[in-house]
Amino acid sequence: MTLNELRYIVAVAHERSFGRAATKCFVSQPALSVAVQKLEEELGVTLFERSKNEVVLTPVGERVIEQAQKVLEESTRIKEIADTGKNQLQGPLKLGVIFTIAPYLLPDLIPTLVNIAPDMPLDIEENLTVNLEEALRAGRIDIIILALPFSPPGIVSEFLYEEPFQVVVPHDHKWVKRKSIDAREIAGEKPILLNVGHCFRDQVLEACPELNADNHMPRTNSLETIRNMVASGLGISVLPRDALTPKYHSNLVVPVPFAEPTPFRRIALAYRKSFPREKAISAIREAAKACRKQGSEVRG
Repeated sequence: MTLNELRYIVAVAHERSFGRAATKCFVSQPALSVAVQKLEEELGVTLFERSKNEVVLTPVGERVIEQAQKVLEESTRIKEIADTGKNQLQGPLKLGVIFTIAPYLLPDLIPTLVNIAPDMPLDIEENLTVNLEEALRAGRIDIIILALPFSPPGIVSEFLYEEPFQVVVPHDHKWVKRKSIDAREIAGEKPILLNVGHCFRDQVLEACPELNADNHMPRTNSLETIRNMVASGLGISVLPRDALTPKYHSNLVVPVPFAEPTPFRRIALAYRKSFPREKAISAIREAAKACRKQGSEVRG
């Protein structure tokens, strides 16, 4: 059994195709197929059910793949551990950020991080929390920035800052001169939300539980699309405060504060407990907090 054979079976499991797996692993399909068959013979089990159009994991194959992923992750740590004696702020860092944070944090975080760690370029992935968690656990991402709660086994979550929510309405809406909005009022005003799968949607529904009764609300995958839909008069919505800073201001929508207690989300960074680049974690933490301080000064 070799690490390459484990990489091949994990690739087949992810791609559900020997051809695509071979391409991903930069080998020929016959070579990959022979290696997988050799491993199956060595283990004495069938890992994949093969048909002309489909590759399906067997029950024992699922367990083997799960363990193979752990072995591959642990093997990559050998080099990471060796590198801990070197400059931890040198070399790429794989950073994941959820969709509703990335557009408003990264434009400030990236240049701030360049000043802190100029030899540590970011390899960035924007995605949903569930997908970033999978990538983090598999070692494809080093650190993620997301909204709490988030506490998978083997993962450290560090609170960074709180981000209040605000209601956004069209410029000609009856609420534009209101000093505050009660969360219970939103359900009667054609609210627009993100699609299922976005944690920000869940947080808005938690703050405004009356919205759970309406299954016909307009939905989208982007906060910026929500902003434009509100500007077009299609309804109202709720946005995180960082999406309403002066640089993202639009004269077509008006933010109105919530009545106390103001709903908010808690932003955190998360990483594997075994991740060896502690100085890299500190650099991301420092950069994110510096951006937050700058944002507060602008808003203040």
